[in-house]
Amino acid sequence: MNLDVLFDASAKPKGAAPDSITIRRPDDWHIHLRDGAMLRAVLPFTAGQFARGIVMPNLVPPVTTTEAAEAYRSRILAARPSGSDFQPLMTCYLTDDTSADEIEKGHSEGVWIAAKLYPAGATTNSHFGVRDLRAIRAVLERMERIGMPVLIHGEATDPAIDIFDRESVFMQDTLLPLLGEHQGLKVVIEHVTTEETVAIVRAHAPRVAGTITPHHLMINRTSLFQGGLRPHLYCLPVAKREHHRIALRRAATSGDSCFFIGTDTAPHLASLKEAACGCAGVFGGATALQTYTQVFDEEGALDRLEGFASLNGATFYGLAPNTGTIELHRRPAAVLAAVPVDDGEVVVFRGDEKLPWSIGEVRP
Repeated sequence: MNLDVLFDASAKPKGAAPDSITIRRPDDWHIHLRDGAMLRAVLPFTAGQFARGIVMPNLVPPVTTTEAAEAYRSRILAARPSGSDFQPLMTCYLTDDTSADEIEKGHSEGVWIAAKLYPAGATTNSHFGVRDLRAIRAVLERMERIGMPVLIHGEATDPAIDIFDRESVFMQDTLLPLLGEHQGLKVVIEHVTTEETVAIVRAHAPRVAGTITPHHLMINRTSLFQGGLRPHLYCLPVAKREHHRIALRRAATSGDSCFFIGTDTAPHLASLKEAACGCAGVFGGATALQTYTQVFDEEGALDRLEGFASLNGATFYGLAPNTGTIELHRRPAAVLAAVPVDDGEVVVFRGDEKLPWSIGEVRP
């Protein structure tokens, strides 16, 4: 048992799951905060649960320069709720034209913690992304030398490939050769969705890690069509078969340090999700930590939650764990079904449910 997890001294039978736990404040190593009114609407939910967060750079236009990252960080800090100490960790959006010198400059100045590799066309606002890995070979070599991680959206983009196979194809055709060519490069495979990718992460740890989202732990591909089309569960990578979901739950709760939180919370207006060609993304920022806690509870692994939520990611990125704590209580919690944004709204993942775990006191 992780001794850093402080269990509530309740009068429960020996071996029974606790009704309250206190863990170090967690971090979210993969968030989409958007900008403007959307940023101001969704940031309080992430800031209320997490002390730090790695912010994705796929704005329009994308965050490709140190100056753009600094400006975006300033807008995030200005949008924090009063009294919040949430710290955004910025990333560079890689393109075929990215300069290795610009990458090193931003990293050495402490602006960028990592760079994000989107295969062009793979997901939301990825059309500026990398079309040919050969174009960024010098960038990856520089990142390997300076110890800067690359965060990879691991899906093939050939439209002829079945959407449920695009992660597996990418891992075999692109990721494994990349790992072989750049054997010192630190890599995070973002939002892992398959049993095979879980095995790849383990086989190449500790220089390779994987983030796991709350929604991929809760839904499988059948969930998208349960009782009708469920556009607010559509994300990329798309949810897979049930045996993959089970593999993800086992990986997250295993205690293996190569897996950690990355919610991939990705807000879109409901009008853009409920459309003829709806956007990909699940807004899980409002319910993420409660969902993770529920999963660990169901898997009998509450004593391993702190490692997954608060320690593993910090260790991978070479950062100190947070010193504050957050309480979680086994009592029903109701959350907003949707968050208003200007004249629209963003639907909250599991916002129509009563969650079995509640967030208690947060101590900085």
